[in-house]
Amino acid sequence: MDQKEHEKKKVTILVEGTPHEWPKDEEITFDQVVTWVYPDYSPSDGRAYTVTYERGEGNKPAGQLVKGGSVKVKEGMIFNVSRTGES
Repeated sequence: MDQKEHEKKKVTILVEGTPHEWPKDEEITFDQVVTWVYPDYSPSDGRAYTVTYERGEGNKPAGQLVKGGSVKVKEGMIFNVSRTGES
């Protein structure tokens, strides 16, 4: 068998309760998560967003994903996204 790349396995993650598939063992960025909830999201729109997660990888099973950051996903991981600082 040659070293052809196997079709990537996918995991299902929940973003605001909606299931999404993502390649197993790959990281997801803050921008990618926010865009699923707010399709009109632009990093330069001046709005602030908070992204938290649960059921993450080993030593960091829960936390906050910050703008410009990324986190490795795993099956059943849960993300919550909210706009913050709105008046």
